[in-house]
Amino acid sequence: MKRNLLVLIGYIISIVSFAQQEDAWVYLTDKQNATYSTNNPIDFLTQKAIDRKNAHGVVIDERDFPVNENYISQLKLQPGITVLAKSKWFNAVHVRGMEIAINALSMLSFVASIDFANKSLNTLKRDFVKKQSKIEEVSVSFNYGDAFNQIEMIKGEQLHLSDYTGNGVTIAVLDGGFTNVNTMLSFKRLRDAGHLLGEHDFVDNDEDVYSNTTTDHGTWVLSTMAGYLENQYVGTAPDASYYLFITEDGNSENPVEESYWVEAAELADSLGVDIINTSLGYTTFDNPNYNYSTSDMNGNTAFISKGANIAFEKGILLVNSAGNSGNDSWQIVGAPADAPGVLSVGAVTSTGSYASFSSIGGFFQPTQKPDVVAQGQASYIIDRNDAIATSNGTSFSSPILAGGIACLWQALPNKTNAEIMQLVRESASQYNTPDNFLGFGIPNLQLALNNALSMDTSDKFTTELKIFPNPTNDKLYFNLPSNETDCSVQIYDILGKRALYSRLNVGINELDMSFISKGVYIANVQLRNRSKSYKIIKN
Repeated sequence: MKRNLLVLIGYIISIVSFAQQEDAWVYLTDKQNATYSTNNPIDFLTQKAIDRKNAHGVVIDERDFPVNENYISQLKLQPGITVLAKSKWFNAVHVRGMEIAINALSMLSFVASIDFANKSLNTLKRDFVKKQSKIEEVSVSFNYGDAFNQIEMIKGEQLHLSDYTGNGVTIAVLDGGFTNVNTMLSFKRLRDAGHLLGEHDFVDNDEDVYSNTTTDHGTWVLSTMAGYLENQYVGTAPDASYYLFITEDGNSENPVEESYWVEAAELADSLGVDIINTSLGYTTFDNPNYNYSTSDMNGNTAFISKGANIAFEKGILLVNSAGNSGNDSWQIVGAPADAPGVLSVGAVTSTGSYASFSSIGGFFQPTQKPDVVAQGQASYIIDRNDAIATSNGTSFSSPILAGGIACLWQALPNKTNAEIMQLVRESASQYNTPDNFLGFGIPNLQLALNNALSMDTSDKFTTELKIFPNPTNDKLYFNLPSNETDCSVQIYDILGKRALYSRLNVGINELDMSFISKGVYIANVQLRNRSKSYKIIKN
């Protein structure tokens, strides 16, 4: 009888334990691993990643080192703890277990702090989202067929005519399942060119992103960029190269998906990816204790948004759907589209009018959101059966534009991610009068290219104009070329807002930066009919 009672008690305890499972981020103290050094980055980054960082002045630092595997192994040995994901940028591990078991991890010498997804469980609260209305459902001279309007709207077809089709640019697509992409006729051109570079499912931790999936969403998204059916359909970047990563669990809404996303972004960075497109967003979860509030959508609270900002610092251009909450009570842009380092893309109709479902900018978002818009209502996509269909959602306006931006970056390979983002914003239809519905408006990528090419980027201009110190704490000094007597300088933040304007000459050659917030800025220097942009870091 006593034995049966103990069995029953154990069974009850197991049920209670399951019911009390919590998610948390465990931050580690260090990366004790003598095998890695910033002097030998090839040990932990690909050569393409190193080349991209060097080309754009991106510092390789300890954040690029892998998480200490010994620490992860020790965490896996702790009673009641399951390790689900890891992040080298945050030096953190996402775990699941009972509250008491997770709190016990603080006793480990290498654990610096713990953040529960259920914010009420945090002694020192850090804020850490449901996907934006989950995933939408489906309802060179190219013949674009049905896809013509959505690429012509952003003038991407004009870049194609100049042979800028994305070749040499690498895009990582972080999404749900990519059903049948490995066999579909629509992606045969992509596969035959060797431009499908790799894949990984971070949810199931395997390489099958094509069949073992709960959604076809990634297939639809990829088709808007890489799809090709001769005389029927052409995506916006048919010759770009792609990595396909599943970070979305179609069966649940849980903060671990944010961790999967950050882990995938870190892998993308180490592989030398140029652009990340994400057609996902996070605001609330299955467990309401994990939910974000609209005030959390401030660009630097959600775990995924903070990860996106680091990815931007690493030189990646992030393009993200703004979300589909325009018609519901949430309304505003969610994470990670709220991040300053993300180009968030809202949706318009085929005629360029605001699509009513598209999420709007919010009071708590200190930067202009959405950034820009593209066609997201009645967008043409290709489904798993190679059938052309239409679908609604910012899930499609985002990759349509991301593909176009890949073509723009192919044409301007020496530009940084911040400079490309600024060119896209400046080319948009309402750049001088942005609002919370369309942001800066519909980009004109051909205009963006023309504007960039009109700037004199000769070696003489670059070598004779000196800007120092950079990074700067206070003042920025300019040594003008010998044949120039004055110039104008405009300082923009990474979202395209002008922070400072001044005219300089041989007598006045300094700029007071003391009142500007810390961060990354773009300095546009105009000398008579010549101009050039520089990345400036304010400490």
